[in-house]
Amino acid sequence: MQRIGTVQRFDPDRGFGFLHSPQSPADVFFHVRDFDRRQGPPRVGLAVTFEEIHVGGKGPRAMAVRPVGQASASTASRTPRPAIAPAARDTRHAPGTPSASLPLFLAALALELALLATGVVRAALPAMALALLPALNLVTFWLYWHDKDAAQRGAWRVQENTLHMLSLAGGWPAAWWAQQLLRHKSRKPAFRHTYWATVVGHLVLLAGWIAARAWPVLA
Repeated sequence: MQRIGTVQRFDPDRGFGFLHSPQSPADVFFHVRDFDRRQGPPRVGLAVTFEEIHVGGKGPRAMAVRPVGQASASTASRTPRPAIAPAARDTRHAPGTPSASLPLFLAALALELALLATGVVRAALPAMALALLPALNLVTFWLYWHDKDAAQRGAWRVQENTLHMLSLAGGWPAAWWAQQLLRHKSRKPAFRHTYWATVVGHLVLLAGWIAARAWPVLA
């Protein structure tokens, strides 16, 4: 159902906001990927048209959000535009598309597996630690999903420090996949830099632990 409203609030860091429309009983949630940004990003007070939908009892959501007076998708499709720009944008942000950090992730994962194998052979890692790693990664992935869902609903978020601590403890592989598959936290350079710092920190701590425990055996 098409409606007219205004941008009530918008968080550029989280990439979502809310619209107010006299035709809707509550503020309408919208995500930046559903906003036509040919005339610039969303801003408070901007008049827009949108399609209101209701999914899963989470309240109204806006799709196809466009500034008032902007050409519709059908009209815009007749305007010649470079074909390469939309294709590049869609490929870069398509769900499940591995980012350019894939080689770095695979290298870190190979090092992690090598360290774990060394720890097992040298009896330097307790069996409980190995058993908890899969559970830790499952919890990490779930918290990423929960945080993304909370961001879309405007609910209480998971602290970034919590996500980083889980990565440091060994949940970094699940964190990487969550960032790629859920498209969550993957566009914030500061978060990504800290994430890779936790990966390096985890590998250094794991190598140090194994070396310290295996040293008497090697001696």
